[in-house]
Amino acid sequence: MAKKPPSKKLPSSKAGKKGKGKRKSADPHYEREKKKYGKPIPSREHILEFMQRAGRPLKRIEIGDAIGIHSDNEVEQEAFRRRMKAMIRDGQVIKNRTGYYVLVNNTDLIRGVITGHPDGFGHLKPDDGSDKIFLPPREMRAVLHNDTVVVRITGLDRKGDREGAIVELVSRGNHTIVGRFHLESGIGFVVPENRRINQDILIPQENINKAQEGQIVVAEITQQPAPHHQPIGKIIEILGEHMAPGMEIDIASRVYGIPVVWPEGVEQETAKFKTTVPTTAKKDRVDLRDLSLVTIDGEDARDFDDAVYCEPVSNGWKLIVAIADVAHYVKPGMELDAEAQNRGTSVYFPDSVIPMLPEKLSNGLCSINPKVDRLCMVCEMVISKNGKVQRSKFYEAVMRSKARLTYTEVAAILVDGDKDAYKKWEYVVPHLRNLWDVYKALRKARRQRGAIDFDTVETQIIFNEERKIEKIVPTTRNEAHLLIEECMVAANVCAAKFVEKFKVPALFRDHDTPKETKLEMLYQFLGQLGFQLGTGDGPTSKDYAELVEKIKDRLDFNMIQTVLLRSLSQADYRPENIGHFGLALEHYAHFTSPIRRYPDLLLHRAIKHIIKGGDAKSYLYSFNEMEDLGKQCSMAERRADDATRDVMLSLKCQYMHDKIGEEYDGLITGVTSFGMFVEITDVYVEGLVHVTAMGNDYFHFDPVVHTMRGERTGKVYRLGDKVHIQVVRVDIEEKQIDFDLVSEK
Repeated sequence: MAKKPPSKKLPSSKAGKKGKGKRKSADPHYEREKKKYGKPIPSREHILEFMQRAGRPLKRIEIGDAIGIHSDNEVEQEAFRRRMKAMIRDGQVIKNRTGYYVLVNNTDLIRGVITGHPDGFGHLKPDDGSDKIFLPPREMRAVLHNDTVVVRITGLDRKGDREGAIVELVSRGNHTIVGRFHLESGIGFVVPENRRINQDILIPQENINKAQEGQIVVAEITQQPAPHHQPIGKIIEILGEHMAPGMEIDIASRVYGIPVVWPEGVEQETAKFKTTVPTTAKKDRVDLRDLSLVTIDGEDARDFDDAVYCEPVSNGWKLIVAIADVAHYVKPGMELDAEAQNRGTSVYFPDSVIPMLPEKLSNGLCSINPKVDRLCMVCEMVISKNGKVQRSKFYEAVMRSKARLTYTEVAAILVDGDKDAYKKWEYVVPHLRNLWDVYKALRKARRQRGAIDFDTVETQIIFNEERKIEKIVPTTRNEAHLLIEECMVAANVCAAKFVEKFKVPALFRDHDTPKETKLEMLYQFLGQLGFQLGTGDGPTSKDYAELVEKIKDRLDFNMIQTVLLRSLSQADYRPENIGHFGLALEHYAHFTSPIRRYPDLLLHRAIKHIIKGGDAKSYLYSFNEMEDLGKQCSMAERRADDATRDVMLSLKCQYMHDKIGEEYDGLITGVTSFGMFVEITDVYVEGLVHVTAMGNDYFHFDPVVHTMRGERTGKVYRLGDKVHIQVVRVDIEEKQIDFDLVSEK
């Protein structure tokens, strides 16, 4: 029989049992709760603070009595019960088996999301950002990749990482699974496309629903896994045959849980919008319609977030960055907003996009199309000759874009002196030259502060009319891309400083300093090459930038740059401002793309609240709520990256499927204990040379210098080495390409 927790006197609460009249003084968030709810109860923050002070597990009635929930008020009791249930759902507290509520914020209990592994084990990614926790296969039997759980630390694994045991399941991360259907000896099952889910979904005969062997299907999980049985499901959708054109996007969007269908409520709200800006919406805004604002984007762009304008002023320039005012149309409480939050970002696949907002808004009313009135949020800056922002201000405006320009056209005018391009856009060329001047000043300031600029290659897939891959080509960034980038960075910095000044909760684009564990490996690697990265406590972004500049003419440039890049932390969204390491900025937030990124939309709301006289206390969102939104937005960004990477792998496998036996020159892009990854030169497809295919020798992996060394021959393969390979295997299902090593170059 479970023992009751030891008795301990509870801390006093000003609200106590005396009731509502005192609650306002006890709960610092009372006014916010009152705005949200007609009959407010104590906030989550107040409940958590009380439980923290209590220092022991508590019954719900104990918490309620202490914070002023009346035992004879059924409405209050029900609202409080729902709040505690929501706090359990969100992992702030857990309810143990004896019915006591326990805080999830100590070293014994850690909440996080599970990352599965094809080999059956998993890791917990803690919500607090600490290092991952190993979960052995026995702990993974009753859970799946992406489930949220609470674990306790049980010790260390063989690598020295923390090992955990699952204490409570907070929420399931998979309700549907996409995969290939198989039928063997009358037993149906779905093999998940997501290899991080290593349990097949059993499909009872009555739930096969006409699915055929080998088809790609969607299965709804009707019974989640348990320690002694696999998950059970039913087929709810048949996507089609494997390798059908476009199937890779259907699969990836479902594997990663990217919403693709607009809810009915969103469709209804969208239908109410007109195709033109209402006259009433233009009132009380700064009128910029006579200003020569222009958009500059890629040739295939369909939605236009931003427009720019520049004119010289005393000792510098006035730069105007006008951003589509999405927040005017998408408001809190709308189905549109809930779905935008759910999606988090637009997801860009080769040749298609899953937008964050419906097309009527993203390509229409919120897109800064040429020659039509559009509502916008403006960041107006005065920039000095040395590229420093002297002052800035924000305001709501109405504008009319004078031209829809492309990066190619702008570069042709400003860099190449193309006469035809000049003639076509002659009426905006003077303003483009002003933009060119301010860009050069901003770029110089960027170099001086030490922003890191890695020279990486991105690729684009070119399809033929049958949507078969014709070729894979590198994408090029010209000076016009950099011009717009500098204008957007300047506006983002100003926006971050603005909300921080007024202490209104918003999401910053944080990029933390490199972790100590990665730096130790990096120092060892660079030391063997005779390089040093900074001095003192740790390297700065300027140290990275100076080293990249120093090595740019070396033959092993790609190798060193790759190791430097992998040592950096991943950027994310948080309400705490810690700066952006890569850009060498103390303040940075995303302001310039509210059509396709939810954090930008949230930042617009914060800025609007401030310019209308609001403060942090009267703002709709609390810091804790913004923290949760940051986690959601960061997750959505990772999800989009994973899905697009998956699609690219699938397409590249399809492209190489008929090239087995062919030989190519390549470059070693990765070295691991099980082999080397090689990218085919000028084809931009990567495959694995397994350690057993590296020649008649035993090869040993050195993780410090990223090499494989032959035991007998002494032959060394390292990052950046040129080799000659033969394609020997292409597995489209596993998204894996295998090479044999023919020779080194």
